[in-house]
Order: sequence, then C-alpha cells, then structure tokens
Amino acid sequence: MASLVAAFDGKKYLIGGNWKCNGTKASTAALVKTLNEAGPIPAWVEVVVGVPSVHIGSVLATLRQDIAVAAQDCSATGDGAYTGELSAGMLADFGVKWVIVGHSERRTNQKESSALVATKTKAALDAGLSVMVCVGETLEEREAGKIDAVVLDDHMGALKGKFSDAEWAKIAIAYEPVWAIGTGKTATPDQAQEVHASIRKWLAANVNEAVAKATRIQYGGSMKGANAEGLLKQPDIDGGLIGGASLKAEFITGIAAVAAKPE
Repeated sequence: MASLVAAFDGKKYLIGGNWKCNGTKASTAALVKTLNEAGPIPAWVEVVVGVPSVHIGSVLATLRQDIAVAAQDCSATGDGAYTGELSAGMLADFGVKWVIVGHSERRTNQKESSALVATKTKAALDAGLSVMVCVGETLEEREAGKIDAVVLDDHMGALKGKFSDAEWAKIAIAYEPVWAIGTGKTATPDQAQEVHASIRKWLAANVNEAVAKATRIQYGGSMKGANAEGLLKQPDIDGGLIGGASLKAEFITGIAAVAAKPE
C-alpha cells in the first residue's frame, strides 16, 4: 500500500471523492486497484473517498492506507428500531472515518432539510466521525440573486450555535453549486472563490476567526483534472468534493497531485 511521502503539519487540502450509487463488486475492486497504483499523494493533501455502504467493508480491507473511507450519508438517529437506517456509531465501529451529509442530491431527492443535515452532523461528530457538510445553490437560485439566502442563511445558518470549536475542527464545508454537478459546467475559479470567501466570512462572524481560518472549504462542482489546478490556487478553496473524476486514476494524478504546497 502507498503512504504519504512525508509529514506535513500545516492545513492540508481535503480532496474528497463521492462514488455515489456506482459500482459492482468487480468494478469496485478494479477502482481500488487503480487508486492503489495511482502514485504518491502529496503530504499536504488529505484524500477521502465516499463509498456506497455495501462496498465499505471490501474497500476498507483493500484500499491504500493513505486514503480514508467515508460513508455517503448517516442517519440522524442512533441504533435501535430504525429499519433501513445506518447509524454514525455503526460506521465508526466499522472503521469509517468520514461521512458526507447534506449532498444536494439528498436535499433534492430525499427532501432533506438544513435542520436535518445539522442533526446528522451532530450525530456523526458524537460518534467520532469527521463530516463533509454540503451546501450550494441551484441555477434558478443563483439567477434570482439568492446565493447568500440559500448558502449562508439557510444551509450554513442551520449549523449556527450547534458545535464547539473542537467539533468544528472535524467539519469541512463542501460548496457545490448544484447547477455544476454532473452537467459538465463548472463555476469559474473567480465565481467559486467569491462564494468560498463568503462562507469563510460567515464562519468568522457566526463562529469565530480561528474556526474560519482553520475550516477547510471544498469546491464540489465538476472538479476534474482539467480545472483542478486553477480552482485549488484560489485562496479560499481548500480542496474538492469530486464525483465522476473520483472513479478514475485522474482523481489522484490529476487532482490530488496538482495541489501546490501551501506557503
């Protein structure tokens, strides 16, 4: 198994992959092999892959040790009479380190509210997991001038006053402009930076300056090898949450590997 090339004590980029609802046993094993052979990951980059729940066990057993495994969701409840749910405690017990919550596809398809996303975040933190919390606007909301109302007031607002500084240290915010997910469209680096900067200002005003500085804000709208370097150069973009490109060697060679060492 590959390992990090050297120690790095600073703020690392967070490159997350979201495999979504993809993968047979055979194709998942092939993807793990591809990632295992994709070359070194810079010491200043942390890599996590969000795996469909049925494949978590096999991926944990076979994936290189310098890539962590995330679940793509967790329940808002603990263990008990909750048929079909997957609790954060179960995930942690299984060896999962991260969970993705509030992805736009769940906010849209499962009608998950920002309040529910905040509850799931707390459940995950209580179980010892780190959390990627997704926020972002649709094209209609962007064109109507509602970016701040959606991203800051609603999605981020639901997190206000819920977590200690120690808990915020285990939270990353993934900004995913919904109009750029799976469409081939990507926010320009300047468009993405503008919203990332607004999120960081929100954290400074509603949590504190230290948390705002330390929190990693990922870009989640069709990042791929062709645009990763330009996006990751922006001062408030601290990584990515990648969909389609995370199913290829490009996830390591074209995205994680191009993140410049922080100064």
